[in-house]
Amino acid sequence: MTSSPRRTAPFVPAPAAPATVEQRWEQFHRYGPYAVLTLAVLVAAVAADLIMTRTEMYAAGVLAVAAYGLQAWWGRARPRTAPGAPAGVAYYTGRTLLAFALSWLNPFFAIYAALSYFDVEPLLPKRFVRAGLLTTALTLAGSQSGGLPPASLMNWIAFGVLYVVNATLALFFWQVGLREEEKARVQAATIAELERTNLRLEAAMAENAALHAQLLVQAREAGVDDERRRLAAEIHDTLAQGLTGIIAQLQVVTSVTDRDPRTARVHLERAAALARHSLGEARRSVHNLAPVALEHDELTGALEKTVATWAEQHRVRADFTVTGTAEPVHDEVAATLLRIAGEALANAGRHARASRVGITLSFMDDELTLDVRDDGRGFDPDAAAPASRSGGFGLGGMRARAERIAGTVEVESEPGGGTAVSARVPLVRQV
Repeated sequence: MTSSPRRTAPFVPAPAAPATVEQRWEQFHRYGPYAVLTLAVLVAAVAADLIMTRTEMYAAGVLAVAAYGLQAWWGRARPRTAPGAPAGVAYYTGRTLLAFALSWLNPFFAIYAALSYFDVEPLLPKRFVRAGLLTTALTLAGSQSGGLPPASLMNWIAFGVLYVVNATLALFFWQVGLREEEKARVQAATIAELERTNLRLEAAMAENAALHAQLLVQAREAGVDDERRRLAAEIHDTLAQGLTGIIAQLQVVTSVTDRDPRTARVHLERAAALARHSLGEARRSVHNLAPVALEHDELTGALEKTVATWAEQHRVRADFTVTGTAEPVHDEVAATLLRIAGEALANAGRHARASRVGITLSFMDDELTLDVRDDGRGFDPDAAAPASRSGGFGLGGMRARAERIAGTVEVESEPGGGTAVSARVPLVRQV
């Protein structure tokens, strides 16, 4: 049993790419003159017996052979000749003279003379283009009026009119061609400029993308730094103050344990309550929640309780006053003022050795003012120690908190003259 021969798909050549306009003109300039000259010879030969003598026929045959020879020479020289070169001028001049002579012998050779309209610009220098067009118009007008030379007055009149028409049309279309060429140059320059602009835009977009990525990194780093500062302030305002209070209570316990167990137990309970409170505040700080004092009270109530608790712990008289019409404020504003008040009171209890403290909360049309004043020993604000690992964070922390909500904190103090802390923030009402 033999197997059937394997069939293969027939080879189909890929379609050739369409020729461009430049390629078509190149083909016309290479082969077109042969075709046009041959057509002119055939048409002239058909009418030769009617308008030519035998001598004119022989002369026309010689001139036609010369035209074919000129065309063959130009076919070899043209690829090596630049536009407007002497060889091109010689070819154009020779062909124009041959076409004029052939048209003189037989008007139908004007078909060959019309070739000069198509390549006058690339072959002649610009200053001679007009002359070439007018010469070609002369040859065509002569053939259209019945041949050269005109045989009668009417032929001369027709020749003059036809020459004006041919010359006008030739110059008109030449000017149109110049304008189209100029428009094409402008369009090419515009396209090139657009391409350069697109390249610059792409480079700018790439640079913008890099800058955007850099800004994202910086924003992320700024967010991390801001969160670190917030946590540092929260720790200072909650854990540090709570631990300070716990230490104070434990120190009292240590000093009275043997003499007064009941008092020691009271201070231990206070220390435990402070520890629980500090733990809760620490957890709330991590989650960026409002202080626990604001869970069940407005700002005024929370401040009043904070002042009372501080006064009881430090056994210092502390008076809380509200001026203006109290109203609910935004949680962030309330938390900020409560933290600032707590820090100012902690500083008064830790450093001022004050015997009296006054806290005033003032509601005005578009801002809130919190004033904390004591009659303690005071200090020099310009010589205050900057924030460090061991302390000194309070003043900077208060200012940072106020600035976060577009507020300010001012501190007035002098050695022996007490201290006044004034915080001013926008009054943002609770919606």
